[in-house]
Amino acid sequence: MSKSVVVRSAIVLSAIAFLACRPDPGGPAEPEPASGDGDPQSLLVTAGWVVTMDAAGTVIEDGAVAIADGRIAAVGPATELAADYPEARLIDAAGKVVMPGLINAHTHVPMTLLRGIADDLELMTWLEEKIFPAEARWVDEEFVRWGTRLACLEMIRGGVTTFVDMYYFEDAIAEEAARCGLRAVVGETLIDFPAPDNATWDEAVAYTEAFLERWQDHPLITPAVAPHAAYTVSADHLRQAHRLATDYDAPFLIHVSENRAEIDRVRELHGTTSIDFLDQLGVLDRRTVAAHVVVPEAAEIDVLAERGVGVAHCPQSNMKIASGIAPVPRLLAAGVDVALGTDGAASNNDLDLWEEIDTAAKLHKVALLDATVVNARQALEMATIGGARAIHMEDEIGSLEPGKRADLIAVDVSGAHTRPFYDLYSLLTYTVKAADVDTTIVNGEVILERGQVLTVDSDEVLAKADEYRDQIRGSDE
Repeated sequence: MSKSVVVRSAIVLSAIAFLACRPDPGGPAEPEPASGDGDPQSLLVTAGWVVTMDAAGTVIEDGAVAIADGRIAAVGPATELAADYPEARLIDAAGKVVMPGLINAHTHVPMTLLRGIADDLELMTWLEEKIFPAEARWVDEEFVRWGTRLACLEMIRGGVTTFVDMYYFEDAIAEEAARCGLRAVVGETLIDFPAPDNATWDEAVAYTEAFLERWQDHPLITPAVAPHAAYTVSADHLRQAHRLATDYDAPFLIHVSENRAEIDRVRELHGTTSIDFLDQLGVLDRRTVAAHVVVPEAAEIDVLAERGVGVAHCPQSNMKIASGIAPVPRLLAAGVDVALGTDGAASNNDLDLWEEIDTAAKLHKVALLDATVVNARQALEMATIGGARAIHMEDEIGSLEPGKRADLIAVDVSGAHTRPFYDLYSLLTYTVKAADVDTTIVNGEVILERGQVLTVDSDEVLAKADEYRDQIRGSDE
């Protein structure tokens, strides 16, 4: 391990000793306490409807979810669970929909501070002429911490309970996500040119290995290895990154087949397509989460299915940068697990999974002129249990079933825009907005209650975001 990595790790570890989550002073003054004192280690969430997203499609009217020690203990009728768990702290979500928390399967969370910095450009121009230079100038550990806090604030309010990230200074991202109470799969980006946190490949690998060791077995954080793409990382380095992920049994995150320009670039470098190249290297397997996958060839879809690769579909980002429309109906038909992601806020420009759910359902209908493809339930599955399968965490999250992690949200459906409704999957896919999320619980901990974020100081974070805007905008004048 290099000396710089050791020093950086010592600084980060020291910082943890005094960093603590703070309540959000913005919004309502104080939420009313949940009914009953109860057992602080157990919760009983009662609901108008519990949408489990299990294999049977179980929906329970006047249902409840019992939580003990961070996991789901039981799901069933509210009257029965109230009798079975009399000491549990009660969270009354009567009239609301309780469902699994949303999974944002691909993002770069510190890029919230670059939201809107460069719009209306195609991918390679946007990336190479705008984003890479901006990151080289502005991204440091402090930038990453504030950008992550801003992202966590947005995602908690919108019902995201798990996010998958690729960026720099991932130690800081992991710390901030854990402080904010979110579950995260966080991958240190490896790339073949100097990055904001590591000047050389060897330094980045040493940083990544220390990062993997540090965060193993954390209750909220899953460390990952994240080489950027087939056109920015050499064949030998891609193999090395995959060996590292294998050695630590870690997820392997990578951008794949994002648009035609990427395919042309990879053909120039390696004489084949991105997916074929990565498959030849042996780095496509059941630990791999491939972001975008917009232009796979027909045979490559079968390869992804056979290798067990999960795909993170980012419809709005792909639309905005004109990358194309991923063949999601064909991916699903082939048995590929597909999740939804927002991508970074510099290319979307938000972290709103409800918009992605709605867009995913509608985009493929118009692309194929077939109103039956990607129905409401399928779209919702991509943000919940299907998303969990795509990031290889379906045994822990994605549905409300006993034994799984207690990651769930309550959605207020009392507004004019949500009434009347006839079908819950239709309601949740086409109608619900991020602002309708009332409660967010991760690992059994309440982090959003009655619309108030409990783990992030929103006034401080928003003020700091404006400071960064002024600095970055001022530098261009």
